[in-house]
Amino acid sequence: MSDRTWPLNPPSSASAHGHGLWRHAAPAAAFQLAERVQTWASFVALLAAVAGLYVSFFVAPTDHQQGEAYRIIFAHVPAAWLSMVLYVAMAFWAAVGWVFNTRVSFLMARALAPSGALLTFLALWTGALWGRPTWGAWWVWDARLTSELILLFLYLGVMGLQAAIEDPRRGDRAGALLTLVGVVNVPIIYFSVQWWNTLHQGASISFKAAPTMATPMLSGLLLCTVALWAWTVAVVLKRLQVLIIEREADALWVQRLVLGSTWAEAA
Repeated sequence: MSDRTWPLNPPSSASAHGHGLWRHAAPAAAFQLAERVQTWASFVALLAAVAGLYVSFFVAPTDHQQGEAYRIIFAHVPAAWLSMVLYVAMAFWAAVGWVFNTRVSFLMARALAPSGALLTFLALWTGALWGRPTWGAWWVWDARLTSELILLFLYLGVMGLQAAIEDPRRGDRAGALLTLVGVVNVPIIYFSVQWWNTLHQGASISFKAAPTMATPMLSGLLLCTVALWAWTVAVVLKRLQVLIIEREADALWVQRLVLGSTWAEAA
């Protein structure tokens, strides 16, 4: 869609919502911004993934304690980080929706939830694969693992609550309220290793100290993190576009957009 001639005038469609960042509160403007950003995010994700996987599997050395099993961190750690970041982002957009009553904010919160649930599941699954050779068990009721599992239930609960309410806008508000209540779990996940005596190891990367891992390992981890985060941005924005079209189906700009797509496919 990036090479499409848009059948609407972006400035006029956003004029009622002010200037600056607030103009993107208009569904049409948000749709176009999402289109532009996801194109670049997809490109960055592809480049970072290729570089990250190469460094992770062919450049990073074997760990002297965990052997080759440690390489699961190149998927596990970015997924775990992002599972928490996405929930905080979802809570932010939920709060903005409640305070300013902006439709796009609620839709952004909806768009984040499935990706957050997927990445939380990925973090738990890869953690189990890592834990079996490291701890000798697939699962233990460790404070961090348990709080991460609660995070998955929160994501699923928000999506289930939204789907159970027939009125989409009431579903938006109910899901936003549950999201805001559940955000207290995020600092529990992050600080659980410090607050309780857990099996889970502490952070290898800190803003207060030098990294404790070798440079090739750190490079691979950071590249894989950029790749997963960029891919998530692209997917979330694509989902946001779909939600906008569903909610604004009666809007003239959406009808023109769909009509233009139909003619392009027919040609």
